Parts: sequence; C-alpha cells; structure tokens
Amino acid sequence: MSALIICVIIFAVIFEFINGFHDTANAIATSVYTRALSVGAAIALAAVMNFLGALVFEGVARTISTGLVSSSLEQYVVLSTLLGAITWNLLTWWKGIPSSSSHALIGSLLGATIVYTATLDEIIWSGLLDKVIIPLFTSPLIGFVLGYAIMKLINWLFSRVPRSKVNKTFSRLQIVSAAAVAFMHGTNDAQKTMGIITLALFTGGLLASPEHIPFWVKALCGIAIAAGTSVGGWKIMKTMGGKVTKLEPAGGFAAQATSAAVIGLMTGLHSPISTTHVITTSVMGVGSARRLKAVKWKLAQDIILTWVITLPISALLGGFFTVLIQAFMGG
Repeated sequence: MSALIICVIIFAVIFEFINGFHDTANAIATSVYTRALSVGAAIALAAVMNFLGALVFEGVARTISTGLVSSSLEQYVVLSTLLGAITWNLLTWWKGIPSSSSHALIGSLLGATIVYTATLDEIIWSGLLDKVIIPLFTSPLIGFVLGYAIMKLINWLFSRVPRSKVNKTFSRLQIVSAAAVAFMHGTNDAQKTMGIITLALFTGGLLASPEHIPFWVKALCGIAIAAGTSVGGWKIMKTMGGKVTKLEPAGGFAAQATSAAVIGLMTGLHSPISTTHVITTSVMGVGSARRLKAVKWKLAQDIILTWVITLPISALLGGFFTVLIQAFMGG
C-alpha cells in the first residue's frame, strides 16, 4: 500500500470523524431539546446506532465508487476530494450551519475530477441526476410533507389526552425515534466515505472491482463516524434543536420518525442524500403543522441557501486542491 493511499485513508477517516460531529445534531438535537434524553445519553445512543448502521448496507457506497465519475482517478485527486469536503464541513460547522456533508463530498469529487480530466465527459450525468440532483430536491420535500402529516395526525389522535400525558408518552417514544434516525444516518452518511476509500483502493490496484466494499473499510468508517458522533456538534445542535421551531416531545418524535423513514427509503434506492436536509425540513414540517408562523422562515431561508451553494462551492474547493497538489507535485 503506497504512502499516498495511506494518506487518502487517513483523510477519509478524518472526514468521517468530522461528519460524525458535524451531523450529530441531526439525530439527537430534538431529543435533547425536548429533554427526552440527556446530552450524554443521546450522544452515546447516536454513536452506537451510527456504527451499526454503517455496517448494514453498501448500495450508497457503490454509487459513490462507481456511479458518479467514470475516470480512473489518481490518488491525489481522491485526496483533493476529501480536502475540499473537509474544508467546507469545518467552515459550516464553525458558523453553526447545518449543511450537507454528503453534498460537500460529492461536489468536491466532481470538481476534482473535472479539473483532473479537463473535461466534463468523465462525469456520469445520468447517475448524478438520478442519485444526487433529484433526491436533493425530493427528499427534503418528502420530509416536510410527511412531517406535517404525521404531526397533524398526532394532534388529531391525542387532542383529548392531557398534555402532560402526551409529553410523557412521546418522551419515551423519542428514544426509539432517535435510535432509528441515528441508525439510518449511519446507513447513508458513513457509506459515502466507504465509497471514496474503495475508489482509492481500486485506482491504486488493491481491489479487483470498486463494486465490493471490504469489511474493514465498513468497520473503519463506522468507528470513525461513531467517534465523531461522541464528540458532538453543539453549534449545529442549537440551530436544529430550537432555532428553527420550538418543539415538544410529540413534535420531536414526529420529526425523527419522518427523518428515519425518508433516509431509509433513499438508502434503499442507493441515493447518497443529505440527512441534514431531510431532518431540517422534517422539523419545519412539524412546526408548520402547529402554525406557519411557528417556523422561523428567515433562518430556514439561510439554511436552504447553504444547501444550494454547497455543491458548487465544494466543487470549486475540490478543484482548487487538485490544482494545488498538482503544483506541489510539479505536474
């Protein structure tokens, strides 16, 4: 195994670790905010379920390793991809913005590939459209509509039940929903890094096919995302937990149950979606079920703007690091 491949794996683990603490808030913010779980218990639960989820599926990983770019890339291009995604993740984490680690990685991969090949022909546009662009819009929309519908249903079913009893019931149910969304987060988010490592191993001649994801790669990514989750993402948690809309336990359960369902559906379709987008719009849908003014739409607008710019900016970052490394290597 060459030093460059080892370097790629190290930065892939770093990215996955950052992904863990960047996206921890997605799975646990509502549980903590509604006081269904303590911070420590929520983080421990999310870390374990993220790890287990990372081991179960590999369809999304194959989409990353084979379904987006057709070129046989140099190792430094894969490294540039990771550096671009890490840079964007750290910037948005620092600003407390719940952006998409997934689209940061995909955008950076596209930008690095385009700069390396000096052509658009090596991008698998059909795969990009079907697996990335369409789910980019449909998964948050489904999250919003389903979150709204589930919250309306809960309000109708429990309209005659005392509020204290409703809160007690859904505080318990939120433990289950938090575990479910953390598990599904692992099935989708951890796989993207698995796909990048597999791509690096294949282009380095260490794998016969990028279709097969070695178990040690799954375990490594699972450990990395779980470790990152254990650190926590407090700034983003603050945004997700209470700044978008005020939640009670029933609303927290509705948002998490919705998120788990949508992420699970997209994982089954092998689409590397943004769990951040899905959970945020699920929270917005739940808040809107109470009343439209319950959602802080200005903040929602800022978050959505970040979603839109993540792909192009991370593509520029991936291309920038490719040029930088090429210059350093004298290429």
